[in-house]
Amino acid sequence: MAMASLKILEETHVAPYSVTTTTTNFTLPLTSFDTYWFKFPPAQCLFLYSLPKDTTFFLNSLLPKLKHSLSLTLQHFLPLAGKLTWPQHSPKPVALYTPGDVVSLTIAESNADFDTLSGNKPFHASKVRPLVSPLHVSETGVSIMALQITVFPNKGFCIGLTNHHGLVDGKSAAMFMKSWAYLTKENNPPLLPEKLTPFYDRTVIKDPSGFEMKVLNYIIGDNPGSTSSDCRNNPKLFEFESFQSSDLDELYRAIFELSRSDIDKLRRKVSNSNPNNLHLSSVVLTYAYIFDCFLKATNEDKTKSKVFIILAADYRNRLTPPVPENYLGNCVVAKINFDDMREHVIGKEKEGVDSFTAIVMIVSDLVKSVGKEKDLYCEIENEIVTFPATESDNSCHVGVAGSPSLGFYNTDFGWGRPEKFVVVSIENGAISMAECGDGSGGIEVGLVLKKHQMDHFASLFHNGLSHNNNIV
Repeated sequence: MAMASLKILEETHVAPYSVTTTTTNFTLPLTSFDTYWFKFPPAQCLFLYSLPKDTTFFLNSLLPKLKHSLSLTLQHFLPLAGKLTWPQHSPKPVALYTPGDVVSLTIAESNADFDTLSGNKPFHASKVRPLVSPLHVSETGVSIMALQITVFPNKGFCIGLTNHHGLVDGKSAAMFMKSWAYLTKENNPPLLPEKLTPFYDRTVIKDPSGFEMKVLNYIIGDNPGSTSSDCRNNPKLFEFESFQSSDLDELYRAIFELSRSDIDKLRRKVSNSNPNNLHLSSVVLTYAYIFDCFLKATNEDKTKSKVFIILAADYRNRLTPPVPENYLGNCVVAKINFDDMREHVIGKEKEGVDSFTAIVMIVSDLVKSVGKEKDLYCEIENEIVTFPATESDNSCHVGVAGSPSLGFYNTDFGWGRPEKFVVVSIENGAISMAECGDGSGGIEVGLVLKKHQMDHFASLFHNGLSHNNNIV
């Protein structure tokens, strides 16, 4: 297999636009929702677009326009040009923008097959890794965002976005990209619409006294449960945990689509086979079906690998009072089921419940448990205490990155919707979800597996949805 080459055309930096020279810092305190994700690996994704004209037009016309509108966008998103750090006078880490801070922007050219990268069929996972840039990490801080724009000559280009999860959740990332697209498409108007204007007031997060530090010490400190700042001097404070597979070179990625009719079929199957009052949303059904196929496709590991379900819940409209939808920061908590799903499915099948329905029941319970604010902080503490006990070489945590509700395919810079939205950072065993790019109301699911597992998964997925077969 010939390896695609990547040529770096330019390594530059983009500063927030300003008509005056300012000397004012912008400091954003972290909440417990932020510190919860402080050590989580960066979120990385790609927006792939067809070229409206040839490569020369892109480099000479569109690229300068993108750089300028990025600068205009950053004036509204100052923290994203800064870094996460821990000043001596601060009781906890903060996002800090200092005048002169910039966002790293890499411009590259690739001879990789654009049609393959923007398609659904399996391809080697290594093909997308060069299309995103890393964050800069030091002992004193870590950058919050890095960008890369890669052109595929006379075919297309992609925007690679890397965000620190300690400040940016999926909704915040989507808001930034849509703001950048808006200021590009609308010929750089001076203001953003309200829904794209970031909201920074941290007082909307009502946090029990000292809980931010308690979470931080659980995650990066040597004294779990402490509410002191004893983890400040940790030399690896700003380094990320690594959840990546040890078999990166063996991994393939693909995208699978579930149409609205597919999801309705799944809903009827559960409704006909189980009378319980289950939460049968499109996301629940999609995740359960993908998870069922995943368990069967990786069945050869069943004697040595435990598998756990994780879902991310957005609490913006679940807190009292609700947090504005345009809040910039994390307002997401992982909901974890600590039962080994292989054992759970085996047990349910002995009771006469099919594997898909058995998984739907677990996912439904997780979703229905969301929204009890009075128990939220106890749940967070329980999860960050219990989760490490489930981590081993023999375990797999299948989480979900993204959501169909985030509307990533609505990121139109003026040349149309993306050909494909890809979450790069799912090589840790997670899956990604987004709305179908054609606007049909279906759901796209991104997945990374070994080649033989991917082939088995694809067979299970398609056969399970065919009209002449029962679901999985």
